Amino acid sequence: MGDVLSTHLDDARRQHIAEKTGKILTEFLQFYEDQYGVALFNSMRHEIEGTGLPQAQLLWRKVPLDERIIFSGNLFQYQEDSKKWRNRFSLVPHNYGLVLYDNKVAYERQVPPRTVINSAGYKILTSVDQYLELIGNSLPGTTAKSGSAPILKCPTQFPLILWHPYARHYYFCMMTEAEQDKWQAVLQDCIRHCNNGIPEDSKVEGPAFTDAIRMYRQSKELYGTWEMLCGNEVQILSNLVMEELGPELKAELGPRLKGKPQERQRQWIQISDAVYRMVYEQAKARFEEVLSKVQQMRPAMQAVIRTDMDQIITSKEHLASKIRAFILPKAEVCVRNHVQPYIPSILEALMVPTSQGFTEVRDVFFKEVTDMNLNVINEGGIDKLGEYMEKLSRLAYHPLKMQSCYEKMESLRLDGLQQRFDVSSTSVFKQRAQIHMREQMDNAVYTFETLLHQELGKGPTKEELCKSIQRVLERVLKKYDYDSSSVRKRFFREALLQVSIPFLLKKLAPTCKSELPRFQELIFEDFAKFILVENTYEEVVLQTVMKDILQAVKEAAVQRKHNLYRDSMVMHNSDPNLHLLAEGAPIDWGEEYSNSGGGGSPSASTPEAATLSEKRRRAKQVVSVVQDEEAGLPFEASPESPSPASPDSVTEIQGLLAQGLRAESPPPASPLPNGAPAGETPQPEAAPEASSPPASPLQHLLPGKAVDLGPPKPSDQETGEQVSSPSSHPALHTTTEDSAGVQTEF
Repeated sequence: MGDVLSTHLDDARRQHIAEKTGKILTEFLQFYEDQYGVALFNSMRHEIEGTGLPQAQLLWRKVPLDERIIFSGNLFQYQEDSKKWRNRFSLVPHNYGLVLYDNKVAYERQVPPRTVINSAGYKILTSVDQYLELIGNSLPGTTAKSGSAPILKCPTQFPLILWHPYARHYYFCMMTEAEQDKWQAVLQDCIRHCNNGIPEDSKVEGPAFTDAIRMYRQSKELYGTWEMLCGNEVQILSNLVMEELGPELKAELGPRLKGKPQERQRQWIQISDAVYRMVYEQAKARFEEVLSKVQQMRPAMQAVIRTDMDQIITSKEHLASKIRAFILPKAEVCVRNHVQPYIPSILEALMVPTSQGFTEVRDVFFKEVTDMNLNVINEGGIDKLGEYMEKLSRLAYHPLKMQSCYEKMESLRLDGLQQRFDVSSTSVFKQRAQIHMREQMDNAVYTFETLLHQELGKGPTKEELCKSIQRVLERVLKKYDYDSSSVRKRFFREALLQVSIPFLLKKLAPTCKSELPRFQELIFEDFAKFILVENTYEEVVLQTVMKDILQAVKEAAVQRKHNLYRDSMVMHNSDPNLHLLAEGAPIDWGEEYSNSGGGGSPSASTPEAATLSEKRRRAKQVVSVVQDEEAGLPFEASPESPSPASPDSVTEIQGLLAQGLRAESPPPASPLPNGAPAGETPQPEAAPEASSPPASPLQHLLPGKAVDLGPPKPSDQETGEQVSSPSSHPALHTTTEDSAGVQTEF
């Protein structure tokens, strides 16, 4: 590798790359400085004027759960230096950096990891053929001849390859298809999280950066969505540089690479990765320098904004009126002919998979809470509650249980519309919707935790505990339905704008863009940092299509499509003091409701036991496929204890629950994981209720109440505490970071 890099990346070429990178960064960072003032003004104006958004009904977790690992297990990794496959102990901490150790012992002894992978910008490939096709396309003229040795050979039929257009690639394989599916879900979760690298709570720096990226690319005649808007600011900036620098290097160096096609492919991957790292370091230094500069200027800009807020708003409105008078006739014609007819089609294409995903979130939440209630009742009441609530609290971050929700978005297609509107990929919409799903799941779980904890203060009996869980579940589901509708409507509006605005700007550019500089004279010099002609022009263009987008989403809600609520709906009697409960200290279910008691075991008093206990506590995780390294195949996973009598549906849980209630015997000494007595195998076909899911299986525990076994639907009632029938209800999970999970930058 050293010979390849020294040959093709000598000092002269490295200097050329640094100069080219510096030129691109200088141009971009000027856009960033310009956008920073605009974003600061918008943020301060937003704080004063408010949002007007509906009040969320669900709570959100302010303090993350500590010491959690998302996933861990063993997998084979291909070592490029030795060209051999090695078994690695792998884990994913809360920050979603994939951490690889030589083995589990190395992890427990806190030996530094062999590799830490930040997967922002990567794609997962599940076959070597897919990978070879991408490699062949990345460097023209290097497609290997039929029958020749490929660049990579996998010892099993179940590879997972992390591919990046610029950075190094990572090669893994598993022994079974089931393990491949699990690790694919985990790695996709890592990518989804790392791609969303700009903090949501960044109200100035984040918008300034993304607007600067858009403005810079539009200055290069690049409109539409950009697939490489992935990761933190420095990663995105590196991708921006490589977008320009990569083709130039490929044209220069490609013909000079020697050897067989697969060897030239390998050389190009090494060169591209080396250049990407050089660009990254240079981009990091320059961005941090400019960020420090604008942050030092921020207090002075804030003082001007506070003093002259009204004048700035008046000046901006005057500018907008002049631009509107100039472009409105052209923009309205463009919207009417090229955008308006397609809005319903785009909206429907977005609504179907997104709403299916949110419905699946509801289903998973309902099933997990129902399953927990069953387990608690059969295993001795409140003594087991802490254990099960601790698991439930991490549901939103359980990559396998959430996979059924995320995969609904994979069916999103904008066939015919994608090319028309210059949408390079739908992945940006898929990942955004999936992030919303995870957030809503966690909000639902946290709200359930908070309300149930309040109920437990009343000291309920075993039967009262079951009723409380069911009552809280129904309240949370109604709140989830309301928030789900609000979140989805906002997502649809944003996605429609993201599709249509770049298209309109590109259409209007030939006749409008050259005329914009003449409007600069309308801006007072003192306000030039907070008002930009280009931004105001885009806002005017947005307003021309916004009315049609709002109307389309409103009509869908009025027709109750996909259980969307009307904007006029208000949740009456909707726990006005609920948000006060979230101000308390985080709930530690393991400490408060553990069945281990306060006495402890004699072994816990020894230093050896304490060390073992600490190791186990450190390794608390959402899900694990760790095996005994001395036993069997390293890839045969057992994430949870297998049970021959574990029910797979809410209907089967209902049958077990009914049977358990009829049998007036004490809980079994050795319950199965689902809470059913040992030796009792559920027989769904024998249960008369098995024809359809119940509104709530736990209603069997409420004597004197009729049980509605019809398929439940979210309530159409618009009153506050009207119970929503839980047809589909999901659970939430949260995790936090581990000291071993510090990510590298790429």
